Amino acid sequence: MEKERVAVLAGATGLVGSHLLQLLLKSSHYKRIISFVRKSSGIHHEKLDERVISFDAMKLLPHEEVDDVFCCLGTTIKKAGTKEKFKRVDFDYPIELAKLCKEHGAKQYLVISALGASADSRIFYSRVKGELETELEKLHYPNLHIFRPSLLVGDRKEFRLGEKTGEIFSGLVRPVMVGKWRKYRSISAEQVAYGMLKAALSVPPERVNMYESDEIQRL
Repeated sequence: MEKERVAVLAGATGLVGSHLLQLLLKSSHYKRIISFVRKSSGIHHEKLDERVISFDAMKLLPHEEVDDVFCCLGTTIKKAGTKEKFKRVDFDYPIELAKLCKEHGAKQYLVISALGASADSRIFYSRVKGELETELEKLHYPNLHIFRPSLLVGDRKEFRLGEKTGEIFSGLVRPVMVGKWRKYRSISAEQVAYGMLKAALSVPPERVNMYESDEIQRL
């Protein structure tokens, strides 16, 4: 019988993280979910160990061991205020989380990146995401799962005009986005969350596994 796992989830109040938290709480494969958040989710569950923290001071107790790590952290340059603050959230925190959990026995790390991520990109956002992927690979997790969704759709807590416009446009052109264009289709946050859980519970084909939007939907 497979042992019940302990998961660490960072970003449980976000668009994808909120869906993933519910899936993890319902899953019989997990006995405990340690959730790192800046503000309480307001959710109470016997399996949930929610810790309201500053992400500048993430820590686990010396005796705590974890199995799977789900990183759903992310912001925008506009919301963060500066490129430096954006990179702190989208690069530094995920790396620090990965290092911390690996010290506590984690075998799998699952993270949300972005379609088009590349350390050589001229676009700052895509370059940061690409640099994150590169640095995570250097940590040599037994299994690293990188999710590269296209435009994420779902009920956001704040209104973003650009993303709302993109969501509407994507919906209009979706029927003709087939073949090699399928990965550019918008994808719901709920689908990404389900894909992350499915990947964690499956036997991964490689040490480093990449999933773009069309592959996430197949999961």
